[in-house]
Amino acid sequence: MVFKKLLGSLGVGGPTVDTVLRPGAVVPGGGLSGEVRLKGGNADSTIEHITLELVAHVEAEHEDGEAEGAVVFERFTVAGGFVLAEGEERDVQFTLTLPWETPVTELYGQDLGIVLGVRTDLSVSGARDKGDLDRLTVGPLPAQEAVLEAFGQLGFGFRSADLELGHIGGSGQRLPFYQEIELSPAPHYADRINEIEVTFLAGPDVLEVVLEADKRGGHFSGGGDSIGRHTVGHHEVQGRDWATEVDGWIRSLAEAHASHGVHEAYGHGGGHQQHSGPGMGTVIAAGAAGVAVGVVGGLVAAEVVDEVGDFFEGDEEEEEGDEG
Repeated sequence: MVFKKLLGSLGVGGPTVDTVLRPGAVVPGGGLSGEVRLKGGNADSTIEHITLELVAHVEAEHEDGEAEGAVVFERFTVAGGFVLAEGEERDVQFTLTLPWETPVTELYGQDLGIVLGVRTDLSVSGARDKGDLDRLTVGPLPAQEAVLEAFGQLGFGFRSADLELGHIGGSGQRLPFYQEIELSPAPHYADRINEIEVTFLAGPDVLEVVLEADKRGGHFSGGGDSIGRHTVGHHEVQGRDWATEVDGWIRSLAEAHASHGVHEAYGHGGGHQQHSGPGMGTVIAAGAAGVAVGVVGGLVAAEVVDEVGDFFEGDEEEEEGDEG
């Protein structure tokens, strides 16, 4: 969906901007293509720069509870330094390389409830206006898909997913937030694990998989969190028994002594999102697909749509307020 807006800072008769993204999902570290369509107003305008911003809806935990808002996590200047004549129509083509840690917003065509956008920032003759805001759809890398598929084959189920403001200690994380995927335990782990949170930190060569298990307490042991870290090369995806490998990761977490204070070193707790595949595809049918038709993790589909709409509309209203 394309959001088109009159550049309020330039007043009635000013140029308009409309950014159109190429249809379909992109992947982390991949190329995002599209065009910025400009139309001149009632007079010539000097276009100083056209900058595209990648924006994410992020949650942050603090002492008083939880807050959420928009975070700009990358900027690309795609054009500038030219005069747009009165009434002139001009298209600016672009191809951008997404950060490797860009969150995944869909899996197997199912919306995961993660909201990303591309916002157009136009500077015209000394006046700045953030024009339209477009939804960005990002699919998983093969390594991410393989790991999530393995969880599905093992019987784990999707609970929720979100973007958490904070940094994972000891990692090479570059973005100011990380994506967290909460999974319910497979039946044969349900007596030892409450849930597992999965975070992917992708880079050009490898994918770091960070697992956090919320362990149940027993008669002779307390509960707590256990952390596991694993590295997967992008070239290593094919020819591996991922279900067996991931099961080994989970067994190690289940048998490990619980650690404490993990969130202080790890970042912030909590999370929302989702994933799947033919194995996880079964989970998706009751998980991600459920976002579109029913209730998933207590969140009704209409509420997801409202939150997405509020994110975009609220952002535009905020920008208009800043201009006034």
